[in-house]
Amino acid sequence: MNTIDMLRLSAFAAACAVSLSSIAGTTLTLKAPGGKAREISLVTGTDGRMKAADGSALPLEITRTATENDGTTDIRYTVKALENCNFNLSEDWTLDGTRHDACEFYMPGFWYHHNLRSPKEAPSFHTSDSWRVREDRLSSPLAGVYDPSTKKAYTVMRTGSDRADAMEQNVSGDIILAAHSSVGFTGFENNNGTSTLAFGYPYEESPKRYIRKCTLIDPVRAFERMKPGDVRELSWQTRTFDAADYSDFVADVWNYSYDTLRPEPVTGVLSDDAAKACLTNYFRQSFVDKHPVKYYSSAAMPVADCRNMGELHVGFIGRHLLNAFNAIEYGNDKNDTKLTNDGLAILKSTLANGMTPEGYFMECCNFDNGHVEDFLSIRRQSEAVFALMQYLDYERRRGNKHPEWDSAIRKVLDNMLTLQNADGSFPRKFNGKHETIDASGGSSPCAIVPFAMAYKYYGDKRYLEAAKSTAAYLEKELIDKADYFSSTLDANCEDKEAAIYASTALYYLARVTKGKERAHYMDRCRRSAYFALSWYYMWDVPFSPGQMLGDVDFRSRGWGNVSVENNHIDVYIFEFNTVLDALSKEYGDNRFSDFAQVIKTSMLQLMPTADNTFMIGKAGFYPEVVQHTTWDYGRNGKGFFNDIFAPGWTVASLWQMLSPDRLDHFFAKK
Repeated sequence: MNTIDMLRLSAFAAACAVSLSSIAGTTLTLKAPGGKAREISLVTGTDGRMKAADGSALPLEITRTATENDGTTDIRYTVKALENCNFNLSEDWTLDGTRHDACEFYMPGFWYHHNLRSPKEAPSFHTSDSWRVREDRLSSPLAGVYDPSTKKAYTVMRTGSDRADAMEQNVSGDIILAAHSSVGFTGFENNNGTSTLAFGYPYEESPKRYIRKCTLIDPVRAFERMKPGDVRELSWQTRTFDAADYSDFVADVWNYSYDTLRPEPVTGVLSDDAAKACLTNYFRQSFVDKHPVKYYSSAAMPVADCRNMGELHVGFIGRHLLNAFNAIEYGNDKNDTKLTNDGLAILKSTLANGMTPEGYFMECCNFDNGHVEDFLSIRRQSEAVFALMQYLDYERRRGNKHPEWDSAIRKVLDNMLTLQNADGSFPRKFNGKHETIDASGGSSPCAIVPFAMAYKYYGDKRYLEAAKSTAAYLEKELIDKADYFSSTLDANCEDKEAAIYASTALYYLARVTKGKERAHYMDRCRRSAYFALSWYYMWDVPFSPGQMLGDVDFRSRGWGNVSVENNHIDVYIFEFNTVLDALSKEYGDNRFSDFAQVIKTSMLQLMPTADNTFMIGKAGFYPEVVQHTTWDYGRNGKGFFNDIFAPGWTVASLWQMLSPDRLDHFFAKK
């Protein structure tokens, strides 16, 4: 670093009363076709022009400028080719005074703390304490470091509007891109015990690359082709600020990212009514009535033909009880007797043949081969009760009672009470004998929702006390520790759904409490909502020509990444948008409601209709695994869907999002 830059940084640090760090270095890497890559350290001259530290000639003219403003520094590179070459440019920002082993790290929708909830086969500190990843893995193209000892936080975010990507010829090693890509990288590294934020262009992924579930491979480094006269403009913004704890750090970064990136709603999507009308085709064509329990097919369904399968899933990837209520409600409203009768047939057969001898819901079975899953889960039991509580309330408002369902639901709830631990938590998995199979408490927030609803509906204070006890556990073990994990049933890691369930559960508790207690639950709801929001994309990742999602101009903003293990995006939202609207009203922060509108409009983009199926076999069968980055389940890859999917839960999620009045109806004074 030259003297002028050093003086500027020193003056800025004094003015802001913070300890800013120094730049560890800028590295230019060149690769000739068929040759080894050559790394060159760069230094900056007084005019911003960069030159090789060893004095060698460069095939590129590189200018770097840094503009400081109120805690941020805008870094801009202009790279102009003087001759044919292939380059990669990276910068390291070493955070003076930090101890890497004591810091916490953050890459939105991908990395939280040290990712130690994730297995060693996925990106985590189990494998390395230094990671560089493609920007399109991240819901905001940003990496951050938080130092608990000093309460200082540091972030670097890619800025600019270029949007392009290129197909890869290889997945590891040094690769020269076949066409222009705008995708860069960011991450953090251990620099001799001190934390460093790294960023650059085009992308690198190291020390390993994550390509499919629990599969790490050798690293990759990409090179952009340049011809004489070609110019690339590259920009990032670094930021230093104070945060009381990791949760405040995440909340501050979300607000900053939103204010900087300003995601807008997606235009040209179906109206709410048209979307529901299209989704009803799923109810019509997925209905299976040849088994003792009738259901809507979902799991393991081929995308190409959407043929019905033999698996029944009461919750999670099926949600057929919620869809039965959706069909009944819509069928009654539109005088569509088939929809109504099919939904009622599902409920009737579930009551008759879909309960275990102990009085739980039968969660998952395959009628084709006779397989019945050998465990039950607090999540799927809760989701089943949630669906039926909505149905019973709907029926009560219409003057109808169903005592047989009241008895069955209260049996499930009372069974759940026997599972609750002294600390308020619930085991993630158990069996019909109430024996714990998976003691993890990460799914516990799922139980708060049905207990709060049951208290409102039945007036039984045992249910309210159970919900409050679980909320105490939730606050102590998840919210206070900023540790949202293992809500999803097909992974053991940090995940979006754990944060959504936490925020939603606390909102439900706020609906059945008053005064200071209600205010407390709303505050905790907001705190966990920021973690849920952190998984949702603020920007539109680029795709290459020939990748279906790019060819249809898909916009990723408003879609949520799933988990550290399952690194794709989906439409999991359910009533979280309703929670965001409530938070916006409660705290006078329009960011919540404005982003909820981004989510809503964006999530309707891929609605398969008769005129445009997006390579899905049937209209209304909404996609599940949307592969937006270089990760897949082993089929198709970035820019395409996986070859099988579970559209039952995606339809249920979108339908709940499109029915925002349901919560008010349920919790209204009776």
